[in-house]
Amino acid sequence: MTNIRKLVVPASAAILMMVLGAGSATLAADDVAAAILARLQAARPDLEYGTPQPSSMSGLYAVQVVDGPLLYVSEDGARFIAGDLFEVQGAGQGFSNLAEVARQQERKQLIAEVKPEDMIIFAPPEPKATLTVFTDVDCGYCRKLHNEIPELNRLGIAVHYLAFPRQGLSSPSYRKIATAWCATDRQQTLTRLKNGEKVPDNVCTPNPVAAQMLLGERVGVSGTPALVLEDGTLISGYRPAKELAHLVGIN
Repeated sequence: MTNIRKLVVPASAAILMMVLGAGSATLAADDVAAAILARLQAARPDLEYGTPQPSSMSGLYAVQVVDGPLLYVSEDGARFIAGDLFEVQGAGQGFSNLAEVARQQERKQLIAEVKPEDMIIFAPPEPKATLTVFTDVDCGYCRKLHNEIPELNRLGIAVHYLAFPRQGLSSPSYRKIATAWCATDRQQTLTRLKNGEKVPDNVCTPNPVAAQMLLGERVGVSGTPALVLEDGTLISGYRPAKELAHLVGIN
């Protein structure tokens, strides 16, 4: 994750940027987006940026830094806010995190790009909902969640596993979970490992574990289990089957 402190230029340079950009004329949305992107890339060419999109706040464009924060950038590209933008709802309804809505869409898109054959899937014959789970075989709550798969399947929820060995790619946890992804019977091997059984290491090359771990970091996973709903909502930690059913709209 890119450290936001590294994005910030010294105050004197920031003031100069504000002065230079103050007289920018209002342009068409596509031209504004292109100008914003060009200015960001000129200032920090070492970073990768998503396409600037108009935000719900007039005069600000949302720009996602790849593996970094979501920026809200002024139309002239001279200033930005890094962090969450909230919308005030009606009486008693609190605040809505607009930045999280944007992150949900990105998660949804990135998860959709993962090939089913690169996942370990436990699904009922006719799923009503899908839950994507970043997992680690040595995680106690991952094991607890795995024990609830029969109940989740009974409720109509398919579980799509992605690997996220918390101790890193040089750890025993990596070798264990890679062994599951490399197995002929992935479901059985993953279940045996989560049950604490001894399974000989069988790490094939290539395997998708490293890519899935990078994907997890990109979508905001910091621990396991991490669950992603179909709308891109990220839920950290264990939830019982009945609560998950409610979260995915199954009552």
